[in-house]
Amino acid sequence: MTPPPGRAWVLGVDSGGSGLRIALAEATPGGAPRPGGERRTEEPVRTGPGGIDAGHLLAQLLPTARALLDEVAPGGRIEAICVGAAGMATLGGRLRAELPQALAAGLGVRRLALAADAVTGYAGALGEAPGAVVAAGTGMIALGTDLVSWRRADGWGHLLGDLGGGAWIGQRGLTAALRAHDGRPGGSAALLARAEAEFGPMSGLPARIYPRTDRPAALASFAPAVARCATAEEPDDVAVGILREAAREIADSAVAVCPADTAGGIALTGGLFRMGDPLTGPLHAELARRLPRARVVPAAGTPLDGALQIAAGLALGASHLPEDPALLHIVDHRG
Repeated sequence: MTPPPGRAWVLGVDSGGSGLRIALAEATPGGAPRPGGERRTEEPVRTGPGGIDAGHLLAQLLPTARALLDEVAPGGRIEAICVGAAGMATLGGRLRAELPQALAAGLGVRRLALAADAVTGYAGALGEAPGAVVAAGTGMIALGTDLVSWRRADGWGHLLGDLGGGAWIGQRGLTAALRAHDGRPGGSAALLARAEAEFGPMSGLPARIYPRTDRPAALASFAPAVARCATAEEPDDVAVGILREAAREIADSAVAVCPADTAGGIALTGGLFRMGDPLTGPLHAELARRLPRARVVPAAGTPLDGALQIAAGLALGASHLPEDPALLHIVDHRG
């Protein structure tokens, strides 16, 4: 059945470490896109010396998008696409060079947004309002806008940044465990016991951590143990201190990107905040002290929701988020 005339279908794509999430929705003036269907792929898009592999992304995206459109809106056409990808800001050169022509040829789409996952996360959490979003999981990045330009803080990876994120917390916890193992000041017997239970004898810890290609995830896997020690019946002072320091680091990034004198929202997204009050309590206190006019608000949606919203704005000519060569690259080849 051919869709009624005037319906504008848009596609949102969220590319991350667990593969692609692809969603089709109908753009609706003055409201959120109306969901049509969603698909997932299992294989993460490859990266190499040239950055994100555009060919590998297209090989997964094109057939999935066609199948989704045929199922949800046979005879319809996709008016706009937003691809949000981890690493877009630093590794997205090939996507920006190759995707516009490939998507025009493969799907007939002439309006395309290529966004960093932090941008789609922002759009999903706060829509097109000024404010800031902190995304914290294994890593940590903050992004803010006054709707004129973007400001980014951290997200530099576990060796150079991601301060306050899961890998950072886990590393601090393991360092405190090793201090206790050695008999040095600043150690924690509670964290030592947790580390030995999870990783085995401390003398073998470097061999279990350093060679791993997923080292950030391995470090972050110890962050919940730090939280458990901080919330034990007799809280461990070192663990409590690590989470308070993490809260200060996260607040530093939020303050750095939040628009000046904003009364807008700050959304906290990502799995790290499931730790609850030992982390969010001091973080909320820091934000209230340093950004008294801002409000911490729940995220309205996911990065995939944000990709659909950006695509809908393109389709309807109603996008207000600022363009940026690395963070939000827009191509419009109509006419």
